[in-house]
Amino acid sequence: MFVVTGATGNVGRYVVKELAEAGAEVRALTRNPETARLPAGVRAARTEDLPFEGATGLFLNPAVVRSGADALLQRAKEVGVRRIVLLSSSSALDPGPGNPIGTLHRDLELAIEALDVEWTFVRPGAFAANALQWADEIRSGDVVHGPYAECRTAPIHEADMGEVAARALLGDDLVGRAPVLTGPESLSFAEQARIVGEALGRPLRYEELPREVVREGMIKGFATPEIADSLLDMFAAAVGQPAEISPETERVTGHPGRTFAQWAADHRADFS
Repeated sequence: MFVVTGATGNVGRYVVKELAEAGAEVRALTRNPETARLPAGVRAARTEDLPFEGATGLFLNPAVVRSGADALLQRAKEVGVRRIVLLSSSSALDPGPGNPIGTLHRDLELAIEALDVEWTFVRPGAFAANALQWADEIRSGDVVHGPYAECRTAPIHEADMGEVAARALLGDDLVGRAPVLTGPESLSFAEQARIVGEALGRPLRYEELPREVVREGMIKGFATPEIADSLLDMFAAAVGQPAEISPETERVTGHPGRTFAQWAADHRADFS
């Protein structure tokens, strides 16, 4: 039986879907089991209860352990979980000063390695779902705002991340590996906005904001000053630079990664 944390989130719901379609027994953890819409046969449970009894494999989304993963990992070890698949980040390749996101992910990877279990670290780069931050602006107009219009990334569809994670739980090919995942194309933020507009059938324009304006908004929202600076430095370094495309997404799944245009089409309702 597999336990999936963050089971109704962007990535977790695809992990659940892939496992359920493979005929696996799945326990889906979420904050609100009563309202979770899950595939037939999947059992929902509350994340905070850590209901790991009977589980042999665990998909761990770091978002559910922001206050620390020690209790969750200890519980998994106590009940005999043999394999942990972590949704990590490509930023874990370069942890240290100036990269707090990478350090957080790498520290969690090291904690899992110390458990003496089978592990796979799924390391995506930029999420296509980051474009959802534009949803409110798109509902009210035809301009989206952000930093560094010509920053180029290779945004990956969450369905591809979920598929890779499920394969890591179901098979042995990815044990002890940390595949870096990207989408199949290098796109600027401005190009991503245009593609979302095409999916919606109307023109969208990306308007670049000064770095300090963006930084202030990030700090008021979700980010510490250190994380805001780290992200903005990364965006600045990627201006005009083609994003590296990883072959791992296709190698693991057996099909090309889903394009950003496909992601935008899949998420039309989120912008309406």
